[in-house]
Amino acid sequence: MSDDGRQNDGSENVPSRQRKRFPGISSRAYEHPADRSALVALRKLSGFDTVFKALSGLLPERSLRLLFLSDSVRVSDQQFTHLNDMLRDACYILDLEKVPPMYVNQDPQPNAMCIGLDEPIIVVTTGLVELLDEEEMRAVIGHEVGHALSGHALYRTILLFLTNLAVRVAWIPLGSIAIMAIVTALREWFRKSELSADRAGLLVGQDLRSSMRGLMKLAGGNHLHEMNVDAFLQQADEYEAGGDLRDSVLKILNVLPRTHPFATVRAAELKKWAESRDYQRLLDGHYPRRAEDKDTSVSDSFRESAAHYATSVKSSKDPLMKLVTDIAGGAGGLGGRVRRGFDGFTGPAPSDDRPNGSSGDDSDGPTDTPRRDED
Repeated sequence: MSDDGRQNDGSENVPSRQRKRFPGISSRAYEHPADRSALVALRKLSGFDTVFKALSGLLPERSLRLLFLSDSVRVSDQQFTHLNDMLRDACYILDLEKVPPMYVNQDPQPNAMCIGLDEPIIVVTTGLVELLDEEEMRAVIGHEVGHALSGHALYRTILLFLTNLAVRVAWIPLGSIAIMAIVTALREWFRKSELSADRAGLLVGQDLRSSMRGLMKLAGGNHLHEMNVDAFLQQADEYEAGGDLRDSVLKILNVLPRTHPFATVRAAELKKWAESRDYQRLLDGHYPRRAEDKDTSVSDSFRESAAHYATSVKSSKDPLMKLVTDIAGGAGGLGGRVRRGFDGFTGPAPSDDRPNGSSGDDSDGPTDTPRRDED
């Protein structure tokens, strides 16, 4: 296939618009800082992958492969040919040498996944195929190929196994707590890995509006004429900035059991990255290569991650993040802001407008201590 999107025989199976290809690209080029630092650290641990792969006798990977082979439709030149073209095109653009097998599974729930211990396999549901148009689907397949290139499939399979195991041993108190602690940590990484894969999807499709539409459809269904991308992105701003400290806590509680970030949040994160200098440099051909991965510094990756979080917290509109920034900066009147933030739990908070001669401070004395809601 040539760079103008045509195969050597002249037949066209990708959009007529020209898209860039990224020879030898490393997954570090598009990975979210939190995802990248975690993966670099894991890869540097001698024998880490070997230990996990040693669990293959316990993990149901072989069973899953047989299940998809026997009860799903494998994408090929004879079946779902348009999806096969998209898959091969995504692997071509991201320079993934071995095209992973892909299956279409009968399920009305729109979903896609990339799993596997030794070799990744991609599964998309009929609900997703029927929901998305060609360019939106191209971004999704690029998303899953990004998971494969990043080596996410191994850890995602482990999470799938541990989640099922946690359900089975829920009646064992200590066993359940131990497994759920691991599951919670893996889910946090999983959510960050989704942000990375969204970026890979954009690199494959190179059409931000299509990526936005796909995420919007996952949230609101196939009523595209009733929806608007700009209004959808405004929801993300409202979600981040709205409410008080109570809402910040509820956001955390709502996201903990999820494997994916909320659709509006994903859309806003992707748009922010697409408008960044890093993305433009990548399109211009300036990106890390896989050949350099072995020389990657763990400490540098952690510093990048820390810098990213510091910037995110500082620029966040979320009330809790603003509070964290104020604590770090020693902002005055902090106690009053905390009381006002939780004032919905405790009733009207005492006024902070004290006379100039008042000795009142922001220490939480007995009369100022918020009463804890027992829920």
